[in-house]
Amino acid sequence: MKAKIWMSSPHMGGTEQQYVKDAFDTNWIAPLGPNVNGFEQDLELFLNDDCYVAALSSGTAGLHLGLVLLGVKPGDEVICQSMTFSATANPIAYVGAIPIFVDSEVDTWNMSPEMLEEAIKDRIAKGKKPKVIIPVHLYGMPAKMPEICEIAARYDIPVLEDAAEALGSSIDGRKCGTFGDIGILSFNGNKIITTSGGGALVSHNSSIVKDARFLSTQARDEAPHYQHSQIGYNYRMSNICAGIGRGQMEVLAHRVAQRRNVYGQYFSRLSDANGIYFLQEPQGYFSNRWLSTILINPAEAGFNREDLRLALEKENIESRPLWKPMHIQPVFEGSIFYGNGTSEQLFENGLCLPSGSNLTDTDMQRIFDVFDSILN
Repeated sequence: MKAKIWMSSPHMGGTEQQYVKDAFDTNWIAPLGPNVNGFEQDLELFLNDDCYVAALSSGTAGLHLGLVLLGVKPGDEVICQSMTFSATANPIAYVGAIPIFVDSEVDTWNMSPEMLEEAIKDRIAKGKKPKVIIPVHLYGMPAKMPEICEIAARYDIPVLEDAAEALGSSIDGRKCGTFGDIGILSFNGNKIITTSGGGALVSHNSSIVKDARFLSTQARDEAPHYQHSQIGYNYRMSNICAGIGRGQMEVLAHRVAQRRNVYGQYFSRLSDANGIYFLQEPQGYFSNRWLSTILINPAEAGFNREDLRLALEKENIESRPLWKPMHIQPVFEGSIFYGNGTSEQLFENGLCLPSGSNLTDTDMQRIFDVFDSILN
């Protein structure tokens, strides 16, 4: 069988092992330690917007803590982008809140500002003002954050920005993860850089990040004994994982360039093909191109998304449909949704292609051979 071509596999830079070795040599194996502090500082320097960072065990943990820190209680309503991975929406259930799902728009595939405002007005009219708004930057493409944040400010609703897929993406030079009251990053194994498993919470408010660090270490009060006056969580990143992250930060800019190069190859080879469409960057937007994605119009192309996915799978090449919207997921059946069908159409016709920064020329040729076969 031919070697597997993965959609987005980890890609080490070479210095990660030294940071991990230092942790072993100094016996900083437990959570916290110099690598955690250093990784947080590296991220703060990269984001470069007077923000503070708490390194956590996952992006999901960051979203959960974000909701807790923003005061979301059982029965509260939280507006959430429908087209996203389940980890965006699940923490709403963790805190006993009610998700209100909002559709995408076609320019970025992210939360529609128009539908967002419609949802806010309708919920207020029904006596349930939303407590938080959660937009997402899908596949590294920034959401329309200036418009979303303007609407949020007008109605005095905080923004919890899910930038799990968008480290290195920006709008007019401002990095994703720094637009919301709280931002979230992910360093899962398939992300643009990885800490094996990990995430981070970002805020311009130092007290929010201080509280996140406190809650993520079991909310232990200052006392000679173990004393707790709040419910805490075991959500802090380990010093070992943070060591991997410090090495990964050294190659982040290169990884972004490599992912964008992969997208560029797809666009160059396929943008003229009948029925294949790409998501391009709006003016001033910069995507890290974490995943390269296409839309297929079956009537024009002569094949559909599933035909292509199965053709790639036959050659041991991984691809995947776009995220299935949350409002049509069985687990959120019956949830309130504001939309016009955009996200469902994207799910029906969209495909994520192999996008890793470690793809070789041979890998790319194998992928294009499948496209040549199905196009011809």
